[in-house]
Amino acid sequence: MSAAESETFRYHVAGMDCPSCAAKIEGAARKVEGVGEVKVSIASQTMNLTVSDPSRRLPVLERAVADLGYRLDRIGEAASLDNDDKIPDLTHVTPAYKRALWIVVSLNVGYGVIEAVGSFLAGSQALQADALDFVGDGLISFLGLIAVGWGLAARAKAALLQGVFLAALGFGVIGSTAYRIFVENQPDTGLMGGFAVVALIINVLSVVALLAHRKGDSNVRAVWLFSRNDAIGNVSVIAAAGLVWLLDSHWPDLVVAFAIAGLFLQSAWSIIRDARHDIAQAGNG
Repeated sequence: MSAAESETFRYHVAGMDCPSCAAKIEGAARKVEGVGEVKVSIASQTMNLTVSDPSRRLPVLERAVADLGYRLDRIGEAASLDNDDKIPDLTHVTPAYKRALWIVVSLNVGYGVIEAVGSFLAGSQALQADALDFVGDGLISFLGLIAVGWGLAARAKAALLQGVFLAALGFGVIGSTAYRIFVENQPDTGLMGGFAVVALIINVLSVVALLAHRKGDSNVRAVWLFSRNDAIGNVSVIAAAGLVWLLDSHWPDLVVAFAIAGLFLQSAWSIIRDARHDIAQAGNG
């Protein structure tokens, strides 16, 4: 497909909360015949792509992404990648839906802070990493909520600052967990498991808050994708608490902490990488 035969389109993508989401969308888009270059940014929540015969192939692409559980809103009409960023059609973002999103942000950030305090009381590194994940998800959702009407450059710069901040928190958890290897500390398994169970309940409440504002099977799957990774982390902490009690060893707590913090750092790096790419792209416009 030559550049002369292809056109460039930009979409706003709703429902992404991790780098694997962006990778899935890119993979689905590349499988559509006629689609060339594809770039999905977790930082600015956008997808840029080139496609030939768009009137025939864009509906196929949009259905493929919707089947994965994400919503696409086209930004403007066919345009070059360095065009001014236009606000997508976000008529589905009703006041009630925004209130639901604010509830989710408040639950994530609020309980993240509570769980962080609980991690110190319980002496659990896995709980500390899970608290970090809560705060990170809340901040990502917060940025997506307040930046709906921002241009690409503004969203990218905000995401870059957020990514750097989240990476610093992630390295802090890695460092404190490494320190615990040399300074043995047996977590309070009762507190550890209790806080993790409440964390799982908070995730379920977040899903309930959003489900009322999702229409269609694909959007219900988007809610599932949004909460799945958090739920896995919560269950991992609960399992670690059980293993600490069963084995009388602090190692399960440390292993789970390293795993959660590692995944979190991967997400932070993806945000930073995409934000830098978006800033450069906006600067070329």
